Amino acid sequence: ILQIFTENKKRIDKHNEGNHSFTMGLNEFSDMTFSEFRKSFLMSEPQNCSATKGNYFSSNGLLPDSIDWRKKGNYVTPVKNQGGCGSCWTFSTTGCLESVTAINKGKLVPLSEQQLVDCAQDFNNHGCNGGLPSQAFEYIMYNKGLMTEQDYPYTAFEGKCVYKPGKAAAFVNSVVNITYNELEMVDAVGTHNPVSFAFEVTSDFMSYHQGVYTSTECHNTTDKVNHAVLAVGYGQENGTPYWIVKNSWGSSWGMNGYFLIERGKNMCGLAACASFPVV
Repeated sequence: ILQIFTENKKRIDKHNEGNHSFTMGLNEFSDMTFSEFRKSFLMSEPQNCSATKGNYFSSNGLLPDSIDWRKKGNYVTPVKNQGGCGSCWTFSTTGCLESVTAINKGKLVPLSEQQLVDCAQDFNNHGCNGGLPSQAFEYIMYNKGLMTEQDYPYTAFEGKCVYKPGKAAAFVNSVVNITYNELEMVDAVGTHNPVSFAFEVTSDFMSYHQGVYTSTECHNTTDKVNHAVLAVGYGQENGTPYWIVKNSWGSSWGMNGYFLIERGKNMCGLAACASFPVV
């Protein structure tokens, strides 16, 4: 372990000596190789977004130069932690539905990831091995609701489905998909609400500390995405446009559990399959 830690630290120090838009730092993953990390924290079967058809209608209105839904009201729940299960897609889903529900109904309630881990398999999701927010929104729509975190708590393991429709606390009327169109993502976040998206995490992201993440390691194709997260806003720093993104690796990772990633270049495939629910 010490050897792995030393190698990670070397890489971090070398990166931080260079001229980059983000810094790396030691964190709870620093004693792992990337392949160990990938097994525990990323989706083991990369999700192919290309099946999804875009159906977003742009507002064509004036968009704010920057927006942060965390600051606009009580619309974003605290950062959660998926633990050693590739269930990021469920956190991206609950995060988005929590926010959309709060914005439209005025009440912010933490929702159940575990229900999605245990119950959403028929919609091409695979519990701790991966899934996609758009497919999770479909599941919630067809099964008439998602329970609260409190009523169906998270275990980080795939278990038996114990969904009780009578206890559903949030609902989905339709699913909006945005494919390969970052301008539409900006329009959606700037006009409506936070948006779920997936991208490809490579080894340089594991040690992200702060700043605007950008990578030459990752691909921008649909078939490589292995992590789903939530865009809660956007802005720009020193002329570089970025997304403000909520992750699900706990609040001690990155910028209090969040990260910034370069916007406008389909960085790491982030524009391949974005989605949000209509409630």
